[in-house]
Amino acid sequence: MNLSYNLSTAISLALDSIRAHKLRSFLTLLGIIIGVASVILVGAAIDGLGVYAEGITAKAFGTDSYLIAQIASVGRLTRKQLADKQRRNKRIRPEDVAYLRTVTGDSIMYSPYQQRSEDVKGDNQTFEGAAILGASATLPDIRDVPLSDGRFFGETEERMRQHVAIIGEDIRTALFPGGTPIGRKIRISGNDFTVIGLLERQGSSFGRSLDNPVYIPITVYQQLFGGRNGSAVFGKARPGTGLSLDASLDITRAALRTHFHTRPGEEDNFDTLTPDSVRSFVDSILGIIAAIVVPVTSISLIVGGIVIMNIMLVSVTERTREIGIRKSLGARQNDIMMQFLTESVILSLAGGFIGLALGTAVSLLLGAFFGATLKVTLPYILLSIFVSTTVGVVSGWYPARRAARLDPVDALRAE
Repeated sequence: MNLSYNLSTAISLALDSIRAHKLRSFLTLLGIIIGVASVILVGAAIDGLGVYAEGITAKAFGTDSYLIAQIASVGRLTRKQLADKQRRNKRIRPEDVAYLRTVTGDSIMYSPYQQRSEDVKGDNQTFEGAAILGASATLPDIRDVPLSDGRFFGETEERMRQHVAIIGEDIRTALFPGGTPIGRKIRISGNDFTVIGLLERQGSSFGRSLDNPVYIPITVYQQLFGGRNGSAVFGKARPGTGLSLDASLDITRAALRTHFHTRPGEEDNFDTLTPDSVRSFVDSILGIIAAIVVPVTSISLIVGGIVIMNIMLVSVTERTREIGIRKSLGARQNDIMMQFLTESVILSLAGGFIGLALGTAVSLLLGAFFGATLKVTLPYILLSIFVSTTVGVVSGWYPARRAARLDPVDALRAE
């Protein structure tokens, strides 16, 4: 009961002091407000980048598909690592894909995947540097290929090497701004293709447009550009088999190891890539960024804490006589200390909550007006509140201790 009374009294006195010096109190809070808002913004950007990378990974892989290639890794390889992989790993050629389909095709779907950059022409216009992608008709069943109009090519068109294409939104805008591209002709490397599908707008990834692809049948791609340099291969368990991603990948690996005559105990002489490995890499990078950027951003909180401490020391000096009166009326050192410590914590927490609201509002505005992927998450909210409270306690401790140790007689003599 006594503790509750003392605490309520301390809060009441602290609020009275803050109200009596509104401008000074607000200026005191600025450091904490800016610091917390910065932490929230940085945290929202980091978590938003994670969400964005997750979305890009889902578009590239789907949820339960995987990739096989001579070299398929996340992160940058050193020259030695790259040379070692090029020397040890086998290229995935058309006959290797045919072998996989023959041996494991009953349970697993495959789509070879090759890419190069070429100019695309249509209606007297040229789109430079389009991403020409060769794939199988099974690709939409393996990973997400969203269409806004038309359709993807079928197995017959792939087998008959028909010149059909599915184009991205950037290419449609450049070559056919007046309407639908379905049924129109485009020209790639001197060959005419009929557009049969239009991809949904995908946006960009790290400054690179995702709306400039042209999908053509892998058979046509290899006829035009060759396939002996190898390709990547997407794989996924067929519906109804009950195979998980790991189980289907193990079946594919076992088949390829047999095909490539890999000895027991030796590493695979090909690379595999799964969505989980990409996510793990992205998480590790974001973790490093957070470990570096968040502490640097939090320096402003330290500055804010120093400002609070200075203001509290000034407040103790101004209220020396008040302290003397309280002590002469029976207030103990703990009561005086609680009074000033409470005022410091209230100031810091108020700054923390204002900074939290400001950081969240700015994150929402940036997301709404600029399309930025920002996500305010609970861990950074809790971190901000915890740091604000800690700053208040640490900054107020010395001024509160100094006030509590004042001699009441000397304090009453103060002018």
